[in-house]
Order: sequence, then C-alpha cells, then structure tokens
Amino acid sequence: MSPGKQATEPEAAAVVAAGVRLEKMRRRVRLSRLVLFTAIAAGPVALGAAVVSGPTTVAATPKSTPTTMRTTATAAADPSGYAQLFVGAWLRSSADDTATGQARLAQSLAPDVELPDRAADAHDAHARLESVTAVRSAQHEAGRWWVTVAAQYADASMRYFAVLVASSDDGGSFTVTEVPSVVAGPARAEVTKSPYGVRVPEGELSSTVGQFLGAYLTGAGEVERYLAPGVKLSAVSPAPYSAVTVRQVLALEETAAGEKVPDDGTTVRVLAQVEARDAAGRWPLAYEMELTARSGRWDVVALGFGSAKKGGRS
Repeated sequence: MSPGKQATEPEAAAVVAAGVRLEKMRRRVRLSRLVLFTAIAAGPVALGAAVVSGPTTVAATPKSTPTTMRTTATAAADPSGYAQLFVGAWLRSSADDTATGQARLAQSLAPDVELPDRAADAHDAHARLESVTAVRSAQHEAGRWWVTVAAQYADASMRYFAVLVASSDDGGSFTVTEVPSVVAGPARAEVTKSPYGVRVPEGELSSTVGQFLGAYLTGAGEVERYLAPGVKLSAVSPAPYSAVTVRQVLALEETAAGEKVPDDGTTVRVLAQVEARDAAGRWPLAYEMELTARSGRWDVVALGFGSAKKGGRS
C-alpha cells in the first residue's frame, strides 16, 4: 500500500466515526420529538413526565404555585381618624333621637354600639362639645386597635375616651366594636435638656437668621438670596406677619459663637427663637435651621424638619 493511501485511511476512519455520532444524535432528536408530541396529546401530566424522562436530558421547570401577596396595610393602618370621627358623632348623639345626622353617622361607624342617653335639658357649658382629637393609638392585637380620643368642652375641661377599633385584613376598612371607655389622659413626658446650649452673639450668623426669617414670614425680600446653592425653599404665602424680631439664637456647635465666619463648608445647626407680629398681636415662634459657611457669609441649608432640600422645592 502506498504511503499516500496509508495517510488517508485514519482520516477516512475519523469521518466515518463522526458520521455515526451525528446519526445517533439525529435519532435522539427524532425520538425526543416523538415522545414530546405524544405527551402533548396525552395531557399535562404526561407532558411533565416526557420533559423529565425523555432521551434528551432537559431540566424540568416545576409548576409555579401562585404566591399570595400580603400587603403591609394591616400593620401600617392607623384608625385614629376613624375613632375620632366616631367619638365626635357619638358624643353629639342621643338614643332618644336616632334620626339625627350625628346619630346616623355614629351608627354607620359602629352598627352594634349603643348610643348615649342624653338628658333633654343638658345645656351647661360642659355639655357643649368644642372639639375631638385623637391623641394616641396602639395595636392591641392583629386587626384590633385601641385609640385614645380627647374631647374638649366649652368650659375648657377635657375627657379622654378609649375606643376599640377592628380593621379588615387589608387594613382598608374599620369598625368600632364597643362603646367607648372614659380613661385618664396620657401622662406628660419628661423632656430632656435642649441640645442647643451654645449662645450665638450678635453678628453675621444671627443677622442672616433674622433676615432670612423676615423674608420667609413677612415677604420682605427674597428668601433665595439667603439659601445655599441648589437649595429651594418657598416663603410662606400669603405672608402671615408684618414683622419678625430675633429674640435669641442657640447652636449645637461652638463654631457658631465665633466672631468671624469660618472656613467654607463649615456647617452649624441653630435654634432661632423669634417674635412675629400681626394685627392680632405678638407670637413667639421657634425654628431649627442648618447653615453653612461660604465665601465669608452664611447660607441656609435646611429649615425645620428638612423642608429645605437640595434639588427640590418644598
């Protein structure tokens, strides 16, 4: 046998082997298709078995179970307003006249709750209800809340009522389930000493605070000139006061008490106690503010509870 012929025999053998492997793969594909089509005709159960056990190895995807979506409405729901509305209507209702608007409202909010039996000649100052305000709420258990409501009467006396309110599973609806309970009012909390312990003397910082609050509350001047770059804050409109006087400025940082404006970027937080005036009188007001030093001046960065924010208008 010639060397050229001997050289081609391994190549020929490789071609034959490759052809055999290709034919086997084709048979597998044809067989898999046949099993799959048969399973489709037989139904979903057979289809699942065919995907798993067919000649071609295919990872079967398990049938997904629908996920029950539970919202956080129940945890977030607070029926304080609902309880406040009920107590106001309940206190103004009478079992002797269930056709009044207040009685109908109370019964719609609490269908199974008994109305009070009011005396026909109850016209003293205490009987005249002035206002009703929810002052505290706490979740008693899942779907049940205790809400404390304060009732203020014409003689300035107060009564506190605890109301049990049931909520639906999704927190979208409420019902008062029991008549209210008269309870003691919330105790007054002990207040810690104010953290604003640094007295700010008259100077650039206190002047900026006074001028800014003057523009903010009286409309005299533009608030923008006192704001740090990128901070947006609108003045109160319409302006509620005619004049604003700074009574005292206190700070958290010792830097605020310096005679000179510190280096750029230095930030201080202050509590400004001011007196505002209008036609009705003088009003003591207080504002928490954050200011930053820039080019020898103070710029307002934030007022109160973050009402001034970079990149947005309050």
